[in-house]
Amino acid sequence: MNYQLLWKSAIFSVSSMMAISAVQAAPLNVMTEDYPPFNMQGEGGKIVGLSTEVVEELFKRAGVEYKLTLMPWKRAYEDTLGTPNTALYSTTRTPEREALFKWVGPLVNNNWVFFSSSTANITVKSLEDAKQYSVGGYNGDAAAEYLKAQGFAKLQLAANDTANVKKLEAGRIDLWATGQYLAPYLASKEKVASPKPVFVFKETQMSLAFNKDTPDELITKLNEILAAMKADGTIDKINAKYQ
Repeated sequence: MNYQLLWKSAIFSVSSMMAISAVQAAPLNVMTEDYPPFNMQGEGGKIVGLSTEVVEELFKRAGVEYKLTLMPWKRAYEDTLGTPNTALYSTTRTPEREALFKWVGPLVNNNWVFFSSSTANITVKSLEDAKQYSVGGYNGDAAAEYLKAQGFAKLQLAANDTANVKKLEAGRIDLWATGQYLAPYLASKEKVASPKPVFVFKETQMSLAFNKDTPDELITKLNEILAAMKADGTIDKINAKYQ
């Protein structure tokens, strides 16, 4: 057994908790949306999912007191922008959002994919190819915002991504732009045929986004602890549960 490594780890944990306690005046209000398998409502109303497990372990190691709330994405995003002592996950870190928050991550990988219905015969080899089709997304989603900025004139935004499952199945949209894990999960939940992945249009990662008033010391310590979780295999073990 590597006692020197264990000793250094213990010292790191204690010093991190002391530093974080010094800058945390009240429990952190952590918000998320229903975006399986990363964050979602489980049995008894408990918030579960891949990213949730990472966040819970991160705050446990850091000694951070927090309250976890599930709500619509747009509201959670705006609350985190405007309210001190708040954080939001799983948040795609884009150039447009970079200066709006302070960041801890990445938590998980989540590529953006165009999906067609299981019976459609659609070939897409580029973003330009996809512009000829009606594309479903949802309000406030980073993938939808990205496509809007790329000039997608036929983009149709729903209130949530679950609505796009039925829109795709009914032929009301040609393509559905969403995360690679989310589409098959929602299709299974809604008991419809799993949509067909057509084209990965962007490789992305998702993180914890904190209100800009969050102390830099807290952000630094949390990123250090997250790096330690990756190094000791904790993140890999959590990921394996959802594959």
